[in-house]
Amino acid sequence: MTTAAATELHTLRDFLRYAVSRFRAANLFFGHGSDNAWDEAVYLTLHTLHLPLDRLEPFLDARLLPDERCRLLDIYSRRCQDRLPAAYLTHEAWLGEDRFYVDERVIVPRSFIAELLDEQLAPWVDDPWAIEHALDLCTGSGCLAIKLALNFPNAQVDAVDLSPDALIVAERNIADYQLGERIRPVLSDAFTALAGKRYDLIISNPPYVDAKAVAALPPEYRHEPEMALGSGTDGLDFTRIILREAKKHLTEQGLLIVEIGHNRAALEAAFPTLPFTWLETAAGDEYVFMLQAADLPATI
Repeated sequence: MTTAAATELHTLRDFLRYAVSRFRAANLFFGHGSDNAWDEAVYLTLHTLHLPLDRLEPFLDARLLPDERCRLLDIYSRRCQDRLPAAYLTHEAWLGEDRFYVDERVIVPRSFIAELLDEQLAPWVDDPWAIEHALDLCTGSGCLAIKLALNFPNAQVDAVDLSPDALIVAERNIADYQLGERIRPVLSDAFTALAGKRYDLIISNPPYVDAKAVAALPPEYRHEPEMALGSGTDGLDFTRIILREAKKHLTEQGLLIVEIGHNRAALEAAFPTLPFTWLETAAGDEYVFMLQAADLPATI
């Protein structure tokens, strides 16, 4: 960042204009909470200045102190030069109204399952209090496990991940929400540490990016743990494990809900006899499937 910016920019409005120009010139990719340069600039600016994230207008013409200018220029520079997602710069991410701590040990939370949990999986779950045991497979930051506990108040939740580092982040978020008595972090490669356990509800936002797409990912995504993104040639390696093992871990009336990105056609071609129910989300009905325990054969 130039010395001129530190001396010639004065108001929050000035810095927002400058940030948008820098972000566009740097050809940044936006996909971790915002989808354009303006929203990203607003978020980083308000967060850095400890201002309410939903209140921009009253502060637009406020003049900034020298140390505030330096902090803004520094975070703009890191976003442009290091291509770090904004969530890694601020160490926070949001799913709906819920805030979570994140760093580079976990992917930045983003899941269509989150909105379904906020609706308590209606109409597929008649009584949210009837969900007593739930599993979040590939929990990462623990965000979906926490949403499970918040929306199904009688549920004991296992939050499973293969990464010890990810579980450290999950434990921090679980503690932040004071849910340590209801959510159990479990180090496990898929279901291997869950022998004999059965659940009324299993959810998973597993790795699902195919090899070709992984190779073409923008720089921002390359800061995320690769093991949380790629899943073989067609993106379905981990989903195959889920479909093969889930029946052993579901109760008789249990539900399996899995997010698979853009892989609906590939999944249906790979498993033509499975009666997938595709759940409606804000982005459509292409991304999250549901199966009942009775839908899953004993072997796949």
